[in-house]
Amino acid sequence: MNGTSTEEPGKHAVVLHRSRRDLIATGVITAAAVLGVGTVWLTSENRAADLETATRPHVAAEAPATAPAQVHEAWRAADSAVPGQPQVQSAAGLVFTAEGGTLTATAPANGETIWSYHRDNHEICSVGSAFDRVYVAYRTGVGCGDVIGLDAATGEYRAARSAIASEETVPIRSNDAVGIVSRDRVELWRNDLVRTVEYGDVEAKQEPTMQPNEECTVSSALTRKDLLSVVEYCPPTEGQGAGYWLRMQERVPEDARKPEIKTQVFLGGTKAEIVAAGEGGAVVYRDSADGEQPRMTGFNLDGNETGVAVVPPSPLVDSAGELFSPVVADLPHHLTWFDGERLYLFKPEALTLDHYFQDALGTGVAVGDRLLYPTAEGIAVTNWDTEEVERVIPVDRGGYTGQVTLSLVGDVLVEKRGDGGEVVALVS
Repeated sequence: MNGTSTEEPGKHAVVLHRSRRDLIATGVITAAAVLGVGTVWLTSENRAADLETATRPHVAAEAPATAPAQVHEAWRAADSAVPGQPQVQSAAGLVFTAEGGTLTATAPANGETIWSYHRDNHEICSVGSAFDRVYVAYRTGVGCGDVIGLDAATGEYRAARSAIASEETVPIRSNDAVGIVSRDRVELWRNDLVRTVEYGDVEAKQEPTMQPNEECTVSSALTRKDLLSVVEYCPPTEGQGAGYWLRMQERVPEDARKPEIKTQVFLGGTKAEIVAAGEGGAVVYRDSADGEQPRMTGFNLDGNETGVAVVPPSPLVDSAGELFSPVVADLPHHLTWFDGERLYLFKPEALTLDHYFQDALGTGVAVGDRLLYPTAEGIAVTNWDTEEVERVIPVDRGGYTGQVTLSLVGDVLVEKRGDGGEVVALVS
């Protein structure tokens, strides 16, 4: 510049020239990179997902101290995406419904949509709630194993997992775990969707011989606290004929791939299903055999019977397919199971039958110190200690006469009518 060189003494200037060939190569690389990113975006699950989070925090109402004198319908919504889940799903004071590929979180008092999650490319196959989160699974080309964990109050992303899973599953949950049950196996996950245990026939084994009963077929399962209880049908082995087994095991073994079975009980060759799960054992329904009535038997962790009750046949067990999902709910002092015609109440520590209500349409809920459960006339208000029905809150279900399960979400009674039916909110 102005005839003055800026080079240092003894240095030579290096001039870089980009040829036309260099420019073409750069363009090709850039185009390939853009195409690759675009292909990933177009084919990713996120491309087909639409999440609308809450615009403001939802404040859950406090539960009422007493049952209302009367109720009327506030709103209703379809909830038919998940088979084997007749109970209302709720958390953080919101009601969750699933239809097609859409999960909707609704305010129970007025039916307002607080947040929603939707996928265009897959349908929902499982929904469960725990840890103040809701977990929704989608059926993809590798089964019902693509799972998203969302904050129950806001809908914000919290966790995700995608794994090979069975096509047909039913949800399993407790306050401490969430997962899925299939004929092949049971899986439980912690709040970040890391698997804590898998039991059964593992399709993609990392190491052989870690599963003790791969030849068996899962029939039903429940979990509570540190215990996972599974009923399964097994072929004959040396010294033991074919039949059903109850296997109680650690919910969180040292290695998630290797179950740690605490107790196993041979139940015989007639149909058997788990119907209640406690911290120290489980209750099993065994179908009639040799002309005898069906029986419900409690088993503790030593494999000993805690009590036996002779009961009428269960319509839900009799009509169930190969995979049974028990209709259960908790009360402050009882475990409960609806058998299709009766609501049974069990003592949680003794795992024995306390009493039952003959006119129930499904499971009930505690409001104050009373049990409310659905009947053909409405909602019965009962004393769970004396079994006295004190009154009935009338409910007009428009001619619907099938199964009804009842929940309390905030201060609103919410019914689910039918397994794969509608959710109906009842306000006073």
